[in-house]
Amino acid sequence: MRSRPILATLFATVFACAQASAPPKVPPPTSGYDKPPQHVLDVLHAPSTPSPYMSPTGDRILLVSWVKYPPITQVAEPFLRLAGVRVEPRTRRKHDTPGGYGVAPCAQTITLVDIATNRETPVMLPPGGCVDGFAWAADGKRFAFRNTSTDAVELWVGDAATGATRRLGDARLNPMLGSSLQWMPDQKTLLVKLVPENPGLAPAVSVAVDGPSIQETTGQSGESSTYETRDTLTSKHDERLFDYYATSQLALVDAKSGAITKLGKPAIISNVNPSPAGDNLLVTTIHRPYSYVTTYPNFAHDVELWDRSGRMIHTLAKLPLADRVPIAGVPIGPRNHDWRPTEPATLIWVEALDGGDWNVTVPARDKVMALSPPFTGAATEIARTEQRFAGFDWSEQRGVTLLYEYDENKHWMRTFLADVDHPAIKPALLWDMSSDERYKNPGQPISKVLPNGKWVVRQEGDSIFLEGEGASVDGDRPFLDRFDLKTHTTKRLFRSDMTALEYFLSFTDSTNRAFLTWHQSPKDPPNVMLRTLGDALPSASPGEATVASTTRPVTHIPDPTPAVRAIKQRLIKYTRKDGTQLSFNLLTPPGYQEGTRIPAILYAYPLDYAAASTAGQVSGSEHEFTRLGNYRLLLLSGYAIIDNAAFPIVGDPKKAYDTYLEQLVEDARAAVDTAVGTGIVDRDRIGVTGHSHGALMTANLIAHTDLFRAGVATSGSYNKTLTPFGFQNERRSVWKGQSVYLQVSPFFFADKIKSPLLIMHGADDANPGTTPLQAIKLYEAIRGNGGIARLVMLPHEPHWYAAMESNEQLAYEELRWFDKYVKTASPLGKVTEQKQDAAAK
Repeated sequence: MRSRPILATLFATVFACAQASAPPKVPPPTSGYDKPPQHVLDVLHAPSTPSPYMSPTGDRILLVSWVKYPPITQVAEPFLRLAGVRVEPRTRRKHDTPGGYGVAPCAQTITLVDIATNRETPVMLPPGGCVDGFAWAADGKRFAFRNTSTDAVELWVGDAATGATRRLGDARLNPMLGSSLQWMPDQKTLLVKLVPENPGLAPAVSVAVDGPSIQETTGQSGESSTYETRDTLTSKHDERLFDYYATSQLALVDAKSGAITKLGKPAIISNVNPSPAGDNLLVTTIHRPYSYVTTYPNFAHDVELWDRSGRMIHTLAKLPLADRVPIAGVPIGPRNHDWRPTEPATLIWVEALDGGDWNVTVPARDKVMALSPPFTGAATEIARTEQRFAGFDWSEQRGVTLLYEYDENKHWMRTFLADVDHPAIKPALLWDMSSDERYKNPGQPISKVLPNGKWVVRQEGDSIFLEGEGASVDGDRPFLDRFDLKTHTTKRLFRSDMTALEYFLSFTDSTNRAFLTWHQSPKDPPNVMLRTLGDALPSASPGEATVASTTRPVTHIPDPTPAVRAIKQRLIKYTRKDGTQLSFNLLTPPGYQEGTRIPAILYAYPLDYAAASTAGQVSGSEHEFTRLGNYRLLLLSGYAIIDNAAFPIVGDPKKAYDTYLEQLVEDARAAVDTAVGTGIVDRDRIGVTGHSHGALMTANLIAHTDLFRAGVATSGSYNKTLTPFGFQNERRSVWKGQSVYLQVSPFFFADKIKSPLLIMHGADDANPGTTPLQAIKLYEAIRGNGGIARLVMLPHEPHWYAAMESNEQLAYEELRWFDKYVKTASPLGKVTEQKQDAAAK
C-alpha cells in the first residue's frame, strides 16, 4: 500500500481545524506515476517468497520475507555520497546495497521453523522499523539483528526457542562501513561499532573557508578503474562529513543484560575481526590523506592488533593510499589480513610478488604469510602461488587446507590440497579448469561453524562434501557429493531430479546423513525439504545419485501468484553461425494456443568467455518456480519471452571486445531464427530489452540490425569513452583501444537508430559505468538525428529500481512501448516497402 502523500495529510489537517471558515475543497495532489493494468498490478503487488537462513546447529530456520518494493518515500530518504558509500545522515544506515545497485532492503515478516516438529513460530518485529543484518549465534540459541528506527540503528536479539525479541540497551549502531555487529567467540557477547557519544552537529558547509576543490597529479602513471570511482569525495567539506559519519566506537555488548563496554577510542574503523580464542581483535583504521579519485577501501589505512580491552598492542601494516592500482590488479604490500580459524590467534595475509600487476610475467604472483603470538617475531611464508592467490578454505582437521589461485589472463582456476603447517610439502593439485567451466565444475566445499563462530570445511574422515549447481546440457541439476581427499574420487549422494530444481541447504546434525534442500518447480513455490540418506543403490546412471534418500516437507510456503502458473517454459538449444552452442528459455503466456504465432520480447545479458567450449554451456533451469517482474510481466499481456538468451563474447580476455559487435549480431540472429523456428514467435513482431550491459546490447542491436521492431534499454552505458579505464572485462584504456571503445558505443551510431527505443534510467544510479548522463545523451543524440525515442528518468532510483511506484512505471512504460511498436506492427515486408517509397519520394 502506498503511503499517503504528505500534502494530502496537510490539507486534511488544515480542513479539520478550520471547518467553519474553510475555502472550497481542494483535491489532494495525485501521483505523478503511471500504473499498468490491474492484472499486472495484482502480480506486482504480491508478496515475495521468503528466504531461508539456517541456524549453525541445523535444527532451525529463519524464514525471512523481504519487502520486495518499498514505497518511494523510503527510496527517497536523503543520503550523502561519501567515498563510495551512500549513508542516511538521520541514522547512519547505508542507503544502498553492496556495489550501489539497489536500496538496502527491510524484512517484512520473519518465521522460526523447528525442523524436528515443523512447528512455525512468528517472530515479533519492532513496530515501524526496518529490520536487517541477521546473525546467528554459533550455538543456534539466539540471533542478533539491526533495526532502523526514526533516529537510530538499534541492536536487537531474538530467542530461537520462543521467537521473542528485545532491544539490547540503548546501543546506536554505525553500519556505514560494515562490520557493525558480530558474535564474539564466547557467543555471549556481541562486538559492535557504535555512533560515538556526543558526536556534536554534522559539519556545516563553509564555502569561503573551504575554497576551491583541487586535485593534482605529478607525472606518475596509474590507471584507476571506473568501478573504483563511485560517489567519491569531492571537497574538503566532504572530507569532514566522511570523518564525522564514518567514525565509530568499538564496544562489547552483553547479549543478556545489554551492558556496553567500550573498546579503545573512536576512530574510522573499516573492518574488525575477533581472533578464534577471543583474546585479540584485528582492526583496520582509515586515515588521511583521502582521495577524490577512488573510494574508501583504497584509502590509506593501518592494520592493527588490539587486545580484548581495546589496547593496541601491535601495528601489522601501515598501507598508503592505493589510487594507482592496475585494472584487475591488487595493491602492493600486505593485504587480506585474517585469522586462521583453527588456531587460537594465528594471523594470515597475502603479499604480491608482481607489483600487483597481471601484465607482469613472474615465476610467482603472490606469497602467503603467517604470524603467531606474541606477534613480535618475523612472519613465516606458508604458501606461494604461480597465479593470483584466491583464498583458503580451512578444514577442521590440521594439515588439510584448500588453496585457490586464479589466472586473470586465461580465466583459469586451480585448486590445491595444501598442508600449511609443512610448507615444504608440495601442494597436491585437485582441480585445474577454466573459471567459466560449468559442466565439469566440482562444486563448492560445504562448511560448518565451530563453537567459536568461525567457519571451516566440513570433513568426515578423509572426505569433504561438495555442493554445486550441476550444470548440464539439460539445465542445472544441483548435487551433493562426498569427495575423498586421498583418492580424489567422488561419490554422488544427491542430485536434483529432472522435473524440479532442488539444491542443498545444510546438514542437520553431525552424522552427515540428514540434510535440508530448497525445492521448487514451475508450479511449486520454493520450500524446505528434509532428506535422509539410506542404502546404496544397486546401480545408477553416470552423474546420478548412488545413494537412496527419503524426503519430508519442512515448510509449506504458499504460492503468492497462482495466476502465473499457467505460464509455460521450455529450454531451447541451438548453435551460432560459428558453431558455438547456445540456449534460451522460451516462456509462453497464460492461455497460449499451440500452433499460433505471437509477439515476443528477447532479453539477454552478454557475458565474456575465453573459449567457445565454455561459452555455449547451458545455464539456468526450466524447472525454476516462475516469478514475474520487470520485462517478464509482459507475459500477462500476451507476449512470449525469449528469456536469458546466451549472448557470449568469446576471445582472448586481453582483446575479446575487438569482435564484440560482430558476435553480438550473430548471437541475436541465431536466437531470433531459432525462436521463430519453434512456431511460436512471429518474426515480424519481436522486441528486445536489456538492463545495464544488456541495455548496451539493446541499443547496439537496434542500431546495427533489423531484427527487432523496438527496444527498451534500462540503466545502460552507451558511450564507453566515458569509462576510459575499462568496462566489463575490457582492460585496455580508451587510449590503447580507441577503435574498440568507439565501435561498441551506440552513441556514435545514433544516426542509425531508426527503430523506436525506450530509454529508462534511475536518476540516482550509483554504478559509475552507467551514470544517468549516459541515458540523457543517448536520447539527445537520437532526437537530434530524427529517431524515435522516449526518455524516462526515475527519481531517486539507483541502478536497479527499488520503489513500488517506479516498478509500476516501468511495467507501464514497457507495455505501452511494445504494444505500440511491436504487437500492432505491420509485417516487415510492408515496412521495407514504405521506407523504399519514402526514399524514392
